Formats: sequence, structure tokens, C-alpha cells
Amino acid sequence: MQAKSDDIITVNTVGEYADLFGCPQARHPLFCTCRLSEVRDYVPVGKPIRLNLYSVAIKDGTTCNARYGWRSYDFSSGAINFFAPGQMHCWDEPTANSGRWGWLLAFHPDFVRKYPLGEKILRLRYFSYEVDETLHISDSERKTVEGIMDGIEGEYLQGVDRHTQDIIVAQLDVLFCYAERFYDRQFRMRSNAEPDILVRVQRMFRQHLDERRGEFLSVSAVASELNMSPHYLSDLLRSQTGMNTKQHIHAYLVDCAKVLLANTQLSVSEVAYRLGFEYSQHFNRLFKRKTGITPSEYRKLT
Repeated sequence: MQAKSDDIITVNTVGEYADLFGCPQARHPLFCTCRLSEVRDYVPVGKPIRLNLYSVAIKDGTTCNARYGWRSYDFSSGAINFFAPGQMHCWDEPTANSGRWGWLLAFHPDFVRKYPLGEKILRLRYFSYEVDETLHISDSERKTVEGIMDGIEGEYLQGVDRHTQDIIVAQLDVLFCYAERFYDRQFRMRSNAEPDILVRVQRMFRQHLDERRGEFLSVSAVASELNMSPHYLSDLLRSQTGMNTKQHIHAYLVDCAKVLLANTQLSVSEVAYRLGFEYSQHFNRLFKRKTGITPSEYRKLT
């Protein structure tokens, strides 16, 4: 059930973030961080919260093996979640943090806006991954993260001066660069665990065209069927095949169009409709972009 707007707690400042999650008082107006061991239980349980901040949770891994697809892997060393402003959060039960390894950090978009990171962070796709697409880190990766967070924490705790923001932003940039590297490793591992991901995607393409004729095959629909976020699926496919989901969809639609053009009497418009295109000119442009000729020209060659 969608929560009413009156029921949603909106967090706009790092001070509100620190108060809500039981962190020590924020030492900077636009940035805060603390160790999980210092954090009280998440409150209020069961209440939807909209964070209008960037936030990162670095924590112990699961107490059991993490599950990828149909197989399990031991990633108990640690995990990281990244959240962009505007995302909704809700905790169904309190989380015990006493003695737990990890950090929470949050910052207002203005904290990085004047830096190159302010533009770069908009392109970091893992900020839009689902919670169950968390970054799992190995022991060696955990040590790297610890080193970066120790540096951020040390700078944050020593007091604000004219260099504080520059130094913390630089270290955030390093953290996010390592996160991209670690996700690349995770994609490679998942590809090894699920070498049939492309087979599953293409099977879904065929099923969609068979069962939902006339409905366009979208990235979001494919990702939803595979229980992945659109960005995560695209990054996983790109890591394994060099093509993202949209590129695979376009290639598949063009291949299907070639079969229909060569083996049926359907008009170009009817082919476009069967493949889910609302307007045949959109189909014509895609086909020519991928093949160098129009659908009509292709039909004459077959």
C-alpha cells in the first residue's frame, strides 16, 4: 500500500539525518558520518522515510551466505548500499548496531555540487540499484574501504576549516571509484555463476513477443521479469557481452524484423506493430540505423 504523504518523514538536512538515525550530532552543515557501533536502532520502525540526501551504508555482511541467482556465495565480510536523494526507505524491525562493523555517511547534494564529483555522481548508476543489489566486498576490499573511511572520519572529527570539504570530497571520489571497481568484480563473478543470463534474457524476449504482441519490449519490463533494477541488469549484461539491455533489445527486434520481412507478406507497418512499435517510422529509423538500409530495401534483397 502506498503511504500517504502525511505519513512520510522527509529528511532534508544532515542534522535531521543524524537525529533520525541516532548518530552523534553532525559536525558539518552538509556532511555527517559515524560508525555503526555509535548508532541507535533505526527509528521509527515501519515509517516510510524520504531522504533528500546522498547516503551510504557500509556494514557487516549477512550472517549467512549471500544469494546470487540460484547459487550462494560467502560475502559475510561486508556490504555497501548507495542511495540517491529522493529515494524512499522503511525498516520493518529494529537493527542492532552495538559492536557492529561499518559506517553511515550522508551528505547534501550541495556538498559536492561545485566539484567534478557533483557531475560525476549523477552518472554513478549504482546509486539507483535496488537494496538487494548491494555491493558485497571481500576481505581485501573491506580493508581498502576501512582505510578510506578512516581518512574521511579523521578529517570529519578534527573540526571544520577551509580545507575540510575539499579533502572529504576527494576521499569520497576515491571511495566511489573503488565501488565501481568492486562492482565490476561482482558482475564478473555473477556472470560466472549465471553464464546463461543472456539466454534467459533472450528467452524472455521471445516470450514477450509471443504473449504480448503489439506491446513494446522495454528495458524496465525485462528487468522486472528478472527481479533486477534496470541499471543493474544493463551493467551486468554489459560486463558479460559488451552491450546493455537496450542494445540487446534493439538487436533482437531487428533480427525478428528480418525474419518477418523475408518470410511473410506483412507490410512494413504491420511488422512494426507486431514488434511493439507504435509508429512505423520509429521502427524504420531503428532498422536503418542497425543495418544501413530501410526495411523495404531489405525485403527487396531477400
